[in-house]
Amino acid sequence: MPCDAAVVAYRANVVQVVDMVFRTMLGLKAEPYPMPWVRPPDMVTATVYFAGAWRGAVLLECTRCQALTFAQLLMSIGPPATVDEDVRDALGELANMLAGNLKSVLPGGVVLSMPSVIEGSDYSIQICGNRSIERVPFWTVEDVFGVTLVEILESTDREKSRGALA
Repeated sequence: MPCDAAVVAYRANVVQVVDMVFRTMLGLKAEPYPMPWVRPPDMVTATVYFAGAWRGAVLLECTRCQALTFAQLLMSIGPPATVDEDVRDALGELANMLAGNLKSVLPGGVVLSMPSVIEGSDYSIQICGNRSIERVPFWTVEDVFGVTLVEILESTDREKSRGALA
């Protein structure tokens, strides 16, 4: 997938942050998945937006089954039967932890939005404006999930990257 060099420069940070958050908060080893990842139809996506000196978003995309497991591990509760308020809260908190840790490597003056969580099989998320994208699939014992870092480019950068964006 073509992407802007500025976002690719953050790939190592994304890998490090995801591994640290998943090991610390869930007790799961999360390693980059070496194969292309096809998003399954039963997705749950948690998103946190960045504003200020660096604008963009981080997305945590996983299956419903993974969302249930992540919530169980994060909240130390019994296995949830469905994607309920606890599961949405847990995924939002995971996305918030990822964003908060990535914020430390972004330019100063960046603030975070509240997390939002979307579920279902028929949705898409559109972040308006030209953007650079770095999607990194990860593997846990559960399955493959994705973490995506999106940068909204400044207007001067848009012309340079118009043909290179996915």
